[in-house]
Amino acid sequence: MSGHRQSKKRRYITWGVAGAAVVAGAGIAAQTSMAATTWPAQKTFTGRAFDTCAAPSLAAMKAWNTGFYGAAAVYIGGKNRGCAQPNLTASWVKSVSAVGWKLVPLYVGAQPSCGSGGSEKISAATAASVGKSEADDAVSKAAALGMKAGSPVYLDMEAYDTTNTSCNNAVLTYVRAFDKELHAKTYRAGYYGFTSSSAKAIANATDKTDLPGNLWYALWDQKNTTTTDWPFGASQYTGHSRAHQYLVNSKETRGGYTITVDRDAWDAPVAITG
Repeated sequence: MSGHRQSKKRRYITWGVAGAAVVAGAGIAAQTSMAATTWPAQKTFTGRAFDTCAAPSLAAMKAWNTGFYGAAAVYIGGKNRGCAQPNLTASWVKSVSAVGWKLVPLYVGAQPSCGSGGSEKISAATAASVGKSEADDAVSKAAALGMKAGSPVYLDMEAYDTTNTSCNNAVLTYVRAFDKELHAKTYRAGYYGFTSSSAKAIANATDKTDLPGNLWYALWDQKNTTTTDWPFGASQYTGHSRAHQYLVNSKETRGGYTITVDRDAWDAPVAITG
């Protein structure tokens, strides 16, 4: 995610321009290609989460299991993933899940041609085929880590110029192809983006077909909420389908382990493990 692939200065330039519980539910908001499949009940976490570039060690995760955070986002794959993941294995997932952590799988695939992030770019000619193939890769990576069918995969889309119509259309084509393939393989679709650009493009799209049913929005206002600062329609992404990245580059020490994280208010699906 941008928090760990850009400098703090760059993050704010990009932004300018462009208590925990687990519950079960259907989780089908805005996911129009899911109706024909019998889906596992989703696992939803409500509370505070963190994301950081490289998955911390098992020892660090145990030390950080103080109750302040209840979920952690992990980068499971994608050609634009910014960090190596020496700790992120099926054994690690099993162990941290047993401790009580909920996990949020993130995938950093192709990025907008009219944005500044990523080495692999989305083109109009290949948006659909690349979206499908990268969804296949995301599911393969998630399954190999022990994240079962019914889990979400959150597609990380960095900021871009949404006024560039051809670029925006290519992004939407890519996202729809990615999500449709996730659904075909019985994984739920989530999406991380900026309220000023990439998340806005999804929330404001007139045609909701195959768009993600869970929206993780970046709005660095330091407010631990998914409601009072929700910038889109009040009826959108209700029913445990929202997450909010509200603070970035927070250097924190717990149990003797110091990690720089982004803070997230979470009320959305997490991986099904165990």
